Amino acid sequence: MLEEKFTLRNYAHIGDAVWEVFVRDYTISKTSNAKLLHKLTTDRVNASFQKDMLNFISEDLTEDENEMVRRARNLPIPVGRRHIQAIYRQSTAFEALIGYWYLHDKIRLETFYSKFKSIDFFS
Repeated sequence: MLEEKFTLRNYAHIGDAVWEVFVRDYTISKTSNAKLLHKLTTDRVNASFQKDMLNFISEDLTEDENEMVRRARNLPIPVGRRHIQAIYRQSTAFEALIGYWYLHDKIRLETFYSKFKSIDFFS
């Protein structure tokens, strides 16, 4: 499933940015208040929320996607994040999936974007 020129860290790196743009794009339709925009975004662009999103979609993942999640969860954790290691590992796995879909399967990415919006996590 993984392209050899990209590592799981590469996917997580781009996935983090893609997720933030998705959240920002969605939240700007909710309000024009700068303080509220910031709160809506930061409440959803963090390790804990991303962990929850991974749990939410886990039953819909393919065998290859589950393998990617497993491998991404096992990446070494930066020293500063060891106090929330379990949460950070899940978040990294979520970001790796988002990054992979963004680079290789935008239709799959859009499917999950629709799923996220449908559960009203963004209201």
